[in-house]
Amino acid sequence: MPEVTTDKNVEHGEKWTFNDAVTDVFDEMLRRSIPQIDVMRKTVFDVGSIFVTRDADIVDLGCSRGEALQPFVHRFGALNRFIGVEVSPPMLTASRERFKNLIDRGIIDIRDTDLRTDYPPVMACLTLAVLTIQFTPIEYRQEILRKIWEHTKPGGALIMVEKVIGQTAKLDRILRDQYLALKTTNGYSPDEIERKRLSLEGVLVPVTAKWDEELLHSAGFSDIECIWAWMNFRGWLAIKA
Repeated sequence: MPEVTTDKNVEHGEKWTFNDAVTDVFDEMLRRSIPQIDVMRKTVFDVGSIFVTRDADIVDLGCSRGEALQPFVHRFGALNRFIGVEVSPPMLTASRERFKNLIDRGIIDIRDTDLRTDYPPVMACLTLAVLTIQFTPIEYRQEILRKIWEHTKPGGALIMVEKVIGQTAKLDRILRDQYLALKTTNGYSPDEIERKRLSLEGVLVPVTAKWDEELLHSAGFSDIECIWAWMNFRGWLAIKA
């Protein structure tokens, strides 16, 4: 893939959207923006696979191009049903093209669903929310997590990965400085970093890791554990009793 970044497609003052330009370079952008992405992806798959039961639903909320869903489809195939949820039209098109044959066979369903107002009518053994909830308005997050819990089978699980902020301003500065250093190492210029930061203001709204864990507890999940972490990123396993 050519060295194209979505940051060059964000003009000053323009808010971030998952448009065609983002969709075209999305996987490469994640590799340059998300620390330890291969470790995170493998952790999500390895831990998530423990909760996959035969003839059950696996749900990916904010499935984008289907990268998180793909390894589950590859391993469990026709033994299960897979539901991807997305609201970005270009991402919907990309994921539907990727899984076209399996969609035609009724194994995968990619749904145009806004989690603020709707939720797929399934009972999942496993739900993925990888860098998704952070893009939903804070006032909707508790209800969305409650819907996930309600649509999870007993003994089933949610794996949620989020960007977070530090518990204090001093701690947050340390985390952010380390993250900015990583992005610089991965080839982003200071101007690209600043433009992306401005475009994401009010669109990606992280909270503290403690707050995310409290939301999971309040939604009804009984066993919650952090399974992956790097500076200002966290991944949790949350199990329904």
